[in-house]
Amino acid sequence: MTVQTQWEWQQEMAQEILSLIRSELYLELRFMDVALSALSWQPEEGIDTFGTDGECLYYSMERLLQVYPVNPGFLDRLYLHSILHCIYSHLWLCGSRKRPLWDLACDVMVEYTIDHLDKTCTRRALSFVRRELYHRLEEQKLGISAAVIYQFLRGISSEEFQTLQTEFYTDTHKFWPKNEQMGMAPQRLQKRWEQISRQTQMQMEQRGTDQAGGQELLEQEMEAGRSRRSYREFLRKFAVLREEMHLDPEEFDLNYYSYGLRFYGNMPLVEPVETREIQKIQDFVIVVDTSYSTSGDLVRAFLQETFDILMESEHFFVGSRIHIIQCDDQVQSDQVVTNGKELEQLIRKFNITGGGGTDFRPAFTYINQLIQDGTLDHLKGVLYFTDGKGIYPGKRPEYQTAFLFLDDYDETAVPAWAMRMRIVPDEFLNTRLTK
Repeated sequence: MTVQTQWEWQQEMAQEILSLIRSELYLELRFMDVALSALSWQPEEGIDTFGTDGECLYYSMERLLQVYPVNPGFLDRLYLHSILHCIYSHLWLCGSRKRPLWDLACDVMVEYTIDHLDKTCTRRALSFVRRELYHRLEEQKLGISAAVIYQFLRGISSEEFQTLQTEFYTDTHKFWPKNEQMGMAPQRLQKRWEQISRQTQMQMEQRGTDQAGGQELLEQEMEAGRSRRSYREFLRKFAVLREEMHLDPEEFDLNYYSYGLRFYGNMPLVEPVETREIQKIQDFVIVVDTSYSTSGDLVRAFLQETFDILMESEHFFVGSRIHIIQCDDQVQSDQVVTNGKELEQLIRKFNITGGGGTDFRPAFTYINQLIQDGTLDHLKGVLYFTDGKGIYPGKRPEYQTAFLFLDDYDETAVPAWAMRMRIVPDEFLNTRLTK
């Protein structure tokens, strides 16, 4: 008969408690079944709560055994709290933000979500501090997301920050990757949770309106967290399929090639495949709405983000041409870049030109003229960066067109032929997409 040590018994009890917690959450949040099972459990010394790096859920075994008999509901909230951080991608989106403020913003966002889900296993009475903060955030009418909360927190006093930090502290963020640690492993975990987030959202949509109002909060924050990552995928839709000279290692067997050279002189048995089909940008147009409502800092951040994506070798053709057109109610400028160095010079010296009203038609008239005179002979698509408050062309252009909106926009005013995407300005201003 095998005798358990005290540590082994505690470990077994802790695992059983975690299983019970997960089961209780699943019974009320069935659309989160994949997410709730995505983290492995690992005991960790030196912490008094839960924590996660996106792969493991770290927990204090001693604290877990102490709390469960007297307050199991607290542990349900704690478990869900760490899971929501992962679903929202909070671990990987700090960027250049101040880490203490970002940590608090993420905690507030997650707790706000849990409070509004109003599930039996996680329900708790709202303190005055929470009710007051939630009211102030809602009064802004900017929506509720970690990015919006972060901006709000930048304007509070140090005393209020301490109060809110005490109120909303739930799990430890010590396992979240720092900016300098954003290598292949964190990127892999981030992509994994992006997929889990999409699965969770699809399951919520399939279940329809039977979920509580907190479902909308889940969807909104998942969208906000993905806005800039989704932009990378969105931009790829404009890729041009073209054959480029390049040794394709998957089509080339070096053994046969070397064998021919050895035994038959300079006559390889198999010639290397020198071309392959790849998805890359060729001719591309970016139109920037330079009306008074468009921020110069935001435009520069958007351009930098777009340039960073286009400059990646897998997207950017040798000899590609990118037109950066500034337009308010008329075309103000058109700058063309053909390589990474020119892109860097442009962004460094870029100045906003314009400031009038917004009319999208002059930019399309100008682009059509460039096509007619042969300047743009391989145009794949046009990105129009705007607040959406303008006059749209009445006729569909012959090329793909996407409008990138800075805020909520009138869906009925956008032509049916236009691709559209709403981006979160703060995500461009405060973070950099990981490569």
